[in-house]
Amino acid sequence: MHALPHDHTGARIKRLRLQHGLTQKALSDLSQVPYSTLTKAEQGVKPASPYVIAQVARALRVDVATVLGQPYAAELREDQLDVLVQPIREALDVYDLGADPEITPRPHQLLAADAESLLVAVRAGEIKQAAAAVPGLVLEATTSAHAAPGHERWLLLASTYRTAYDIATKLGYGDLATIALARMDWAAERASSAALGGIYRYMRALTYLRDGQYRTGQRLTALGLSLLEQADPGQEREVVTGQLHLGASVMAGRSKDKTTAEIHLSEAERIATRTGEAPTVHYLSFGPTNVKVHRVSVLAELDEYGDAARTGRSVEIPQDWPKSRKAHHYAELARAHLWTGDLDASFDNLLRARKAAPQQARYHQTVRDTYTGLEAARRQLPDSFLSYGTWLGV
Repeated sequence: MHALPHDHTGARIKRLRLQHGLTQKALSDLSQVPYSTLTKAEQGVKPASPYVIAQVARALRVDVATVLGQPYAAELREDQLDVLVQPIREALDVYDLGADPEITPRPHQLLAADAESLLVAVRAGEIKQAAAAVPGLVLEATTSAHAAPGHERWLLLASTYRTAYDIATKLGYGDLATIALARMDWAAERASSAALGGIYRYMRALTYLRDGQYRTGQRLTALGLSLLEQADPGQEREVVTGQLHLGASVMAGRSKDKTTAEIHLSEAERIATRTGEAPTVHYLSFGPTNVKVHRVSVLAELDEYGDAARTGRSVEIPQDWPKSRKAHHYAELARAHLWTGDLDASFDNLLRARKAAPQQARYHQTVRDTYTGLEAARRQLPDSFLSYGTWLGV
């Protein structure tokens, strides 16, 4: 169910509910989503939280992407991003065919520099640039790894698969993201990298988080933490361990387990005091700032929107922090402020999300549904607000 003009997640929930012949009360009972929350979401008055979306998807036996309307085909076509997806699929398909006789890979150092530049581009919100470049680099790195197998070459290939995963996730192609993750794990095993294995389990856990399968996600984060015990002591292991705790805290928050969420946040905070800001260690952006940002996310997951908004206002984002992370944080704050009724603060944060990473914000479900909620709540709309909606395509 792709998005339609003037569509939003609540409208899709209503269409799916009616297709299943359910009343709002029946879907509320099936999904265990409070009736008032469901009705507000369907009306577009309040954005459906990731928890609500996952609960509804499971109750209706559809995937989360169907409820979200992803990928947003019209906007992708308008931005000429849709044509970049198939080459990524094709590049991921040849992982086990050995070296391609028609490809002469460049020296490893040049490939590694390009792989790192793509990691930077994604975190800067330059999705189109990364999507255009990653297929060729995947093919070149694949041949390089098969032609001269070695730890560094397999690590490099795993990095290109990770970038493919990041792109697919941000553009709403969940199936492609799953394939890219499987390839990343395949390459990480050949590189014999415990740290990369931990990152793979962190990212895989996030896919289960989005689907509302919290128990499986929790098992994956626990497995990742156990695997990291095999890694050499040092900052790399600390950073990946800390990031896994942050992922586990959001998982616990979304499953409404406040105590466990706080345990993981506290452990991540303890680790961050030792590592300091370490944004370039596997480009996880781990450090004290990420802990504070995740605390805001956890409060929002627990539906404690007032506390999330207050905590968010006190977070100081470093100027050089990755733009993609800034945009995600501002989107979370916008949703929290909408729920508290502070419409001006909500829209201000939507503007910040767009300024930080416009390509990412345009395809961010929280941005789109928060805008819909603001549109429903405002009677007189300023030109800046209307132009934002035109830009989003909603």
